[in-house]
Amino acid sequence: MGEKNTKQSAVASMQKVTMNRWQVAFMLFCLVAAGAFGIEDMIPTSGPGMTIIMLAVFAIIWAHPISRIVSELSALMPGEGGIYVWAKETLGEFWGFAMSWWGTLSIYLGLSVYIVLMTDYASSFIPALTDPIIGLTVRLAIIAFFMIINLIGLKEASWVNTVLSIVILFAFALVTVVGFANWQYNPIEPVVPKGQSIIDSLGGSIMIVVWMYCGYECISNMAGELKNPEIIPKGFTIVMPIIALSYILPTVAGLVSIGHWKEWGTDGIGYGDVLGQCLGYGWGVGFLTVAVICNSAIYNAYVVAGSRGFFVMADDNLAPRFLVRTNKRGMPALSILLLSVCTAVMSQFEFSTLVIMLMPLSLMVYVILGICLLKARKEFPVEKRNCWYIKNPTMAKIFAVLPMVIAVISLLVNGTEYFLLGFCSIGSAVIFYLPIKWVYGGLNKIDAVKFPLNPKTRLAQGDLQRFGAFFIAFGLYAIIGSLFLLWYEGSWGPEYYLELYETGLISNFWLMLKVARIGGAIGTALGLVLLAIGRKSDPSTWHGTGDWGIWASDK
Repeated sequence: MGEKNTKQSAVASMQKVTMNRWQVAFMLFCLVAAGAFGIEDMIPTSGPGMTIIMLAVFAIIWAHPISRIVSELSALMPGEGGIYVWAKETLGEFWGFAMSWWGTLSIYLGLSVYIVLMTDYASSFIPALTDPIIGLTVRLAIIAFFMIINLIGLKEASWVNTVLSIVILFAFALVTVVGFANWQYNPIEPVVPKGQSIIDSLGGSIMIVVWMYCGYECISNMAGELKNPEIIPKGFTIVMPIIALSYILPTVAGLVSIGHWKEWGTDGIGYGDVLGQCLGYGWGVGFLTVAVICNSAIYNAYVVAGSRGFFVMADDNLAPRFLVRTNKRGMPALSILLLSVCTAVMSQFEFSTLVIMLMPLSLMVYVILGICLLKARKEFPVEKRNCWYIKNPTMAKIFAVLPMVIAVISLLVNGTEYFLLGFCSIGSAVIFYLPIKWVYGGLNKIDAVKFPLNPKTRLAQGDLQRFGAFFIAFGLYAIIGSLFLLWYEGSWGPEYYLELYETGLISNFWLMLKVARIGGAIGTALGLVLLAIGRKSDPSTWHGTGDWGIWASDK
C-alpha cells in the first residue's frame, strides 16, 4: 500500500503572523462589503421600502448564520484553506476538492471585474483612461501593485485593507450625515413598485442582496497563517453590525434626501449624488474616487483569499505541485502570480455568460457549509471541545439550514439561465476531480495506508458513493426546479429570454426546461446506479485526517 510521506507540507512552512481583531474585521469588511455600491440596482427593481427591509432581514437570516458557522468551524479547524479543510475533514477528499474548486474558481474568474470597475470609475475624472493602451497599462499597473503587496506578506496586505476600509467607512458616513441633514422624502414609500407583488420584488433582488452579504467564509482561507486564529470570531463580532449599517444607513440617507427611487441604479442615481446635489458638483465627482478605493479593497482582499485555494489543494496533491512553492517570506508566490496573470488576461474581455455561471458556485459553497457544521458537531461533540462554538444546539441547526434554504431559493428565482448554466459550473468539480486525482494521487500520495484507493477506479475509497449522492441530489433538484420555474416564469419567460439573448440555448425558455428535466432524470438514474455499486463494492473508510481533533483540544 505504500508508506506515509513525512515531508513537511508547504502549508506548515508558511509565514505565521499575529493579527488583532480590527485587522480581521477590516479584512472581512473588504471581502464582504467595502462600500454599498451595487445596492442601487435593488431600489427600482424591488422598491425603496422592500430594499431597506431586505438589507435588514438578510443581515439576520443570511449573514449572521454564515458568520456563526464560519466562526465555529474556524475555531475548531483553523487550517489554511478554510472551506477546503472543513469539507475534507467532515465529508471526504472529494467534497473538500469540490468546495475549494467552487470557491477558488469563482475568485479566479470573477476578480477581473473589480479591475475593470476601478478603471471605469477612474475614467470619469481621468478621461485618458478611455484610451485602450492607457487603460490596459493602468490595469496592469494596479494588478502588479497588489501582487507585490501580497508577495510581501499577509500582515502588509491586511494593513492596506485596514487603511482603505477606514477611508470607505468615512466616505459613506459622510453620505449618511449629509443625506439625513437634507431629509425631504419618505424612504420606504412605496414598499414595492405599483402593480408588483412582494414575491416579484423579492425575486428581482434576492441575488443582489445575497451577493452583498457574501464572502465571510473567505477569511478562513488564511487561518493557517495566523498565530492566533481564535481572533476570527472576535473579528466577526465587530464587523457584522458595521457591514449591515454601512448598507442600510447610506441607502436610507440617499432616499430621504434626493428621492427619485425609480432613477436609482449603477448607471443612474447613486450615493455620490447625495454629496453632489447637497454639497456641490465637486463633492459628487470626488466621491468617484471612493468607488475606485472600494474596488481596490475588494480586489486586494480576494487576492489574499483566492491565492490560498489551489495552493492548499496542491499541498494535498489535488492540484499541480508547482503551486505549493513559497517565496522567502513564506507567501504562496506562484499562486499569487498565477491569479494576477489570470486577472490581467480576463480583464480584457467581456464574459457575460461566464458571470451567469459564477454565482451558483458561491451558492453551492453555502449549501455544503451548513452540512459541514452539522457533520462536525456529530463527529466532534462540542462537550469535548476547548474552543469557541455556538452554545445553543437548536440555533446551530437553524444557522446550518437557513443558508442552505436561501441559497437554493436564490438559484431558482434568479432566472432559468442561471439555474441551468449553474449545473455546468457546479458539475465541473466532478469533471476536474477525476483527472487530477488520477494524475496527482491526492491524499493517498501522503499516506497510502490511511487514505486508500479503490484499485478498480483509482479514486479514494468511497468516492463512488459520494458521486452517487452528488448526482442524485442535483438530478432531483433539476427536475423539481424545472417544475417551479414553469410556474414562476411560464407566463412571461419565453418572450423575455428570446428578447434578452436572441439566439442560443438560453434564449429558449422551453428548451432550457426540457434540458433541465432530461438532465435531471439522467443524473438521478446515474446517481442511483453509482450509489448502489458503491455500497456493494466501494465502502467509505473516511474518518478525516485526525488533525482537527488536535486543533480543538489545543485551544
